[in-house]
Amino acid sequence: MAEDRASEPPSFSSRPSLPSADNSVWADVSPLLHAACQDLQEGELIHGDNFNLFAAMSALEIMDPKMDSGISCTYYSVDDAIENGVAPVPLSADKTADVQCVIDIMDHLLACEATWHKGHSLAQTVYSCLYLLRPERISSHALLHSFCKVIRATCKAILSVVSEARTHEEEDLFTMAYGLPLSGDGDEKCLSLLNAVEETISRQLRSCKASLSKRRVSEDIEPLQNNPDLEEGYCKALLCRLRFRKHFYHLLMSMKRPQGRGFELARKHIVSCISEIDHIQKSSEFLKVNANKMSEPNLDDTTASGCQPVGFDASLNCRLSAPTPPRSIKLLCLEKALEYFMKLLQDLDVICSYTLAPSLESALLFVVKFQKSQPDLVARAHLQLLMIQDGKLYGRDPIFSMITRAAGLPEVAEIHEIQKNEFMVQLGQLVINLLKILCTNAAWQRRKLGKMLQDWRVTYVQLEMAFKGEFEEASKSSNNKKICFKIYQHILAWVEEQTYWIAFRFLNLGFELELYSVHDYCMVYWYFYVVLIKLAEKKHLRMSLSGESAKKKTKKRRDSFKDGEMDYQISPPVLYLQSQIYLAEGLSMMFAALRNEHRIAPLQSPFNTEHEIFIQQFELLQRACVPDHISYATFKESTVRANFSTLAICDYFKEAQRIAKELKSSFANDPDTMAELRRIEQVAERNSIALNVCRAGALDPKLKISFSFCHHPFYATAIVKRS
Repeated sequence: MAEDRASEPPSFSSRPSLPSADNSVWADVSPLLHAACQDLQEGELIHGDNFNLFAAMSALEIMDPKMDSGISCTYYSVDDAIENGVAPVPLSADKTADVQCVIDIMDHLLACEATWHKGHSLAQTVYSCLYLLRPERISSHALLHSFCKVIRATCKAILSVVSEARTHEEEDLFTMAYGLPLSGDGDEKCLSLLNAVEETISRQLRSCKASLSKRRVSEDIEPLQNNPDLEEGYCKALLCRLRFRKHFYHLLMSMKRPQGRGFELARKHIVSCISEIDHIQKSSEFLKVNANKMSEPNLDDTTASGCQPVGFDASLNCRLSAPTPPRSIKLLCLEKALEYFMKLLQDLDVICSYTLAPSLESALLFVVKFQKSQPDLVARAHLQLLMIQDGKLYGRDPIFSMITRAAGLPEVAEIHEIQKNEFMVQLGQLVINLLKILCTNAAWQRRKLGKMLQDWRVTYVQLEMAFKGEFEEASKSSNNKKICFKIYQHILAWVEEQTYWIAFRFLNLGFELELYSVHDYCMVYWYFYVVLIKLAEKKHLRMSLSGESAKKKTKKRRDSFKDGEMDYQISPPVLYLQSQIYLAEGLSMMFAALRNEHRIAPLQSPFNTEHEIFIQQFELLQRACVPDHISYATFKESTVRANFSTLAICDYFKEAQRIAKELKSSFANDPDTMAELRRIEQVAERNSIALNVCRAGALDPKLKISFSFCHHPFYATAIVKRS
């Protein structure tokens, strides 16, 4: 009976009632818990006001190897494992088996390295290899010894990059070395040793390819193993693995050169690495045939041959990784490891191909675009080190100069006393922090951007007060008064524009992280709408100020009237935002109409009201007053009367579609913006059609409406079907 009861969901109905406070009501939640147990999938959780996703990440997750190390352990020391023959030297008495064992070790180390990059500890991945822990034992084995040296040097280089970029906060285990031997005697000569071994194997490959007459001349070259028919295959398998390690290490060293000076050379090594990965994949069939492993391919294999490598124990160092009993982790298979390195190389190639444009706006847009490919930790660390070096953009452009250019300030601002203002220094640090935050993963990025908004708002107020004081001081001189007023206008307009750009990025990331439900879309798109309006206003103001400064340098007297007419024209970047404003407003009103006319089931949550959800979703924006005077009451007032009849008066989607079409000629040379305009046009067109269908069948109960993100990552497309 005890077992039967334990398997049932908990019930509180039989318990004695507890005394209630004046404002509390007790209810039986057993049916709710039972329903949750039936509905929740692995990785999902119910969250309330005081326990959200971020709080859950601080909790202990049972059976997660990163957070719960388990109780599996085989050996308690390296010496104990060596005595039990885990890492034999020599690897095998048979030369063919010895070569096969070395290749298996190389493959397994590659899988370990990829698993480490994914966030597991170095001690339980790469340094589960006993040959790395006791490198002096393999000094007589030139091939394995040189390979282990370059592995150690590579791990040290990656640790250095990630630690310097401080992106390791995302994965606390990544940079912990636990006192492991990351450096060894002669590691600085790892490439020369590897090159010597590579040259030897290349000579052996040329020898086995030579004709019989030429082969007699090269009889002094000792073969890798005993079977002449397998010599070529083993030589090729070894060479592609050695060359991959060599080019990958060269790539890391090239990318470390300041100001992107090594990017051209790095791209050549990336091409070579990708080529060697292709050769590694092609060698798999040969290795499996000769290891007699062709029967059933195993997706968990960490070696191309399918054999278990010698010299590894995943549980050996795991007591170092956490103050809990150890658990062996699951490594990526070789296929997944090669896929990871291909993705890493492609991401690094994107970084190396960047033109280092001396524009802060270009840098911000490049980082945002780069993040769309969801790069992993190592690639993002390299990106951050490229963006910020020695407190400068790309290590060469002072942040103050970047701000003045972005704000469209006159050149005289470069030598103005304003750059010594403590709040301008603070603004420069905010820009540096913004670039660093944009290089973190999506979850960290959203959280930090939300908190950063308050800093930008406070800095704006401080700058405004400081500029007023300086303006009053400079008013004694009419010339200084004009210069100070120009700087005051440009800087404040730019700071406000960036504040709303950060808020817009914050809202977008909610879709990427799947933080919004269907019931949230109405308020989310409404917030999109109010933020985009402010962003468009500030961008228009900043561009108008910049245009005035430019015209005063070049304007001719006879063109004065013509230029005055041009002032009233809206620039393409602002119109681009206008198309998104119409789209966001249209989606907000569509969801409000569906809710008001009961075409979407009302929110039924025992934990949160709609007001509480509004606070949860936009709390960080509300704290920073972005925008001012925006609240839940404002949202309700804007949407409570929405219906299909009011939507018919102003078709927001048609306006968005019209603007997107007209703007294509203005952005013909900008492929990214052109692609975005096409997506906006598609979403607007389909939603306009869906709206007409909903309006025509307003009384049809069989008309079912769903939403998809098939055309745009954060603007929904309505799909109307008859059930």
